[in-house]
Amino acid sequence: MQNPEAGAIGKVSARLIPFLIICYFVAYLDRVNVGFAALTMNKALGLTATMFGFGAGIFFLTYFVFEVPSNLFLDRFGARKWIARIMVSWGILSGSMAFIPGIAHASGLGTDTVFYTIRALLGFAEAGFFPGIIFYLTLWFPSAYRGRIVGSFMAAIPASSVIGAPISGMILGMNGIGGLDGWQWLFIIEAAPAVLLGLVTYFYLTDRPADAHWLAADERAWLGERLDAERRQREAAHDLSVWQAMLNPRVLALALVYFGAVACNYGVAFWLPQIIKAFGLSNAMTGWVTAIPYAIGAVFMVWYGYHSDRTGERKAHTAIALLISAAGIAASTLTDNPTLTIIAFTIGACGVFGTLPTFWTLPTAVLSGTAAAAGIAVINSIGNLAGFAGPYAMGWIKDATGSFTGGLLLIAALAVGAMVIVLVLGHDSALEKAPAALKEA
Repeated sequence: MQNPEAGAIGKVSARLIPFLIICYFVAYLDRVNVGFAALTMNKALGLTATMFGFGAGIFFLTYFVFEVPSNLFLDRFGARKWIARIMVSWGILSGSMAFIPGIAHASGLGTDTVFYTIRALLGFAEAGFFPGIIFYLTLWFPSAYRGRIVGSFMAAIPASSVIGAPISGMILGMNGIGGLDGWQWLFIIEAAPAVLLGLVTYFYLTDRPADAHWLAADERAWLGERLDAERRQREAAHDLSVWQAMLNPRVLALALVYFGAVACNYGVAFWLPQIIKAFGLSNAMTGWVTAIPYAIGAVFMVWYGYHSDRTGERKAHTAIALLISAAGIAASTLTDNPTLTIIAFTIGACGVFGTLPTFWTLPTAVLSGTAAAAGIAVINSIGNLAGFAGPYAMGWIKDATGSFTGGLLLIAALAVGAMVIVLVLGHDSALEKAPAALKEA
């Protein structure tokens, strides 16, 4: 007879993780494909580097405003309904980016204003998706499994660039088809899956283990008992209300750590295609070369999450990954050789993506229930303000100096600052261990 733990974890992983990876793949692609569109869109719309950086980053300002309310709505209405709503609305708005010239002409607004407005609305629409999924995973997986599970789920970030970058580069060559430019087709083609997946989500996801009739009775009972015992253990050590979780010093400190990690991620992601394009490559070749750091980073990310779970160590794993991020990004400024530059960005990508699965084990070890929904959303929303600050700073420094060097060194410094906070903050690994009562049982 199969162990109920192995059966439950295996079935939950097989049913939820591949689907959530696909959803996040599409989400991240729709969030950052503006970086590829910029190769031809900026000239078509008359956008400077500063204007593009502001428009790319304004997404995260509105994302910040609606992040916590969205996660609380998800806790109230259930993941199935709320995630479906998020995906359909962001898919529609992402596709509307293709029609900026027409909207500007019809409204009398400048193309830059329309660009900023749609990006801002996209932030509102997508707010709550990522922290909602992180919270959702805490409802299904015990702490001991979360490093590898979050790592597998978040592998969708580099995977979206590994697969999406070459595809985006090729789509840019679709100029003239249907009277649209390639960058317009890029937004239309890559937005459609979000709407379709949103509709599937409504019928496919299960809100909580108690509703999982696709689990055997003993598997469902084991999972429910294990998660309830862990929740009681966390609440005995940190019994926080929603407001206490949102204002908790540890939660706010972790938000600053995430700010540094996100600055590295988006500060590079939005600009890497333009940095690589400057090597003298075609749009299509730029897509293939851009995929290299993400492909290697994806493999490292999954392995790193498993390694953290196997050793049970979180703090040093997160700090080391942040150091690797800073070293790789800073090293990219020391050479003009394209090969060495790509190697440096690849090292930085391993650090950035290695940080993510281990970092998210830190807050979920102390937060539970609705407090977890609020605390995770606070960390993600504050951290994602770096998604505005990083790209905007990169664009402003590029216009001011004619080089990306200053911007890259700035975000590398933020990663070092995040590493210091992790080391000072510490982590109580005992809260991730299986409760003694369950071990005895």
